[in-house]
Amino acid sequence: MTKTAPPPDVGLDLGLVVAGYGRHYIVETPEGRRLICHPRGKKSDCVVGDRVRWMATGDGEEGVIEHIEPRRNLLFRQDEWRTKAFAANLDQILVMVASEPVFSESQLARALIAADSAGITARVLLNKSDLPQIAAARERLAPYSAMGYEVIELALKARRDEARATLMPLLSNRASLVLGPSGAGKSTLINLLAPDAKAQVGEISQALNSGRHTTTSTQWYWLDAERRSGLIDSPGFQEFGLRQIDAQQLPALMPDLRRHAEQCKFYNCTHLHEPGCGVRAALERGEISESRHRIYGEILAELSQTRW
Repeated sequence: MTKTAPPPDVGLDLGLVVAGYGRHYIVETPEGRRLICHPRGKKSDCVVGDRVRWMATGDGEEGVIEHIEPRRNLLFRQDEWRTKAFAANLDQILVMVASEPVFSESQLARALIAADSAGITARVLLNKSDLPQIAAARERLAPYSAMGYEVIELALKARRDEARATLMPLLSNRASLVLGPSGAGKSTLINLLAPDAKAQVGEISQALNSGRHTTTSTQWYWLDAERRSGLIDSPGFQEFGLRQIDAQQLPALMPDLRRHAEQCKFYNCTHLHEPGCGVRAALERGEISESRHRIYGEILAELSQTRW
């Protein structure tokens, strides 16, 4: 009688990738223990949020990642050099901006497009609502509220308790990634919601042998003792390229353009100069903001160039 081969993950432990640097990854076991693991082979495809199967090596203080469990989603971002994945299995993305310094609407739009492309719910956090500049920030975000994005105003330093009470129900039992430029208040947010954030970073430094390796700038924090609510901090971005997206799909990933593109006369309309364009007609009626149409044109030009 022929014996059935066991599944490839029999005998392997399940873990969550909570940080990584190069080929060094910090994997957390279901019991909460953290240890450093390396991927099998030369490729390093793991990202924070991955569920992986791993096997202990040596004295059991390190391990080898044998394979990555199927992902629900994967978020990409392109910098000056290449397009790369940097978080997986997310329930939502929180794009953080502030009334001061003035935020880049182009970077905000790009982050929301990336979230839509990955099929991940996105919310906008507007910090520093206690400053006089909040009125101008609200006005700039009005088109995003109109197209269906939830914009949540916060004053993380001035009204800490109120901010915490607003955010915790939204983060409960979810894996949430925080995106945003430097100065928006991400560190303040992490320290407010994850009181033992320094301890969690300390665990990673210890696993990486007392800082011998620089830890990643993408980091998973638990917000509760039960380890059900995770908050992922990401590096502040100066660039947010979208070269992983097909140029023809771009209008479908921008809700304000998407709802008018069906009225275009030509099926391959670029929404820039063609006659009978539903998007340009909506722009003239004020139903699409000029800044949004300009951002669309800029991104379309980037995506229409020869791929690297």
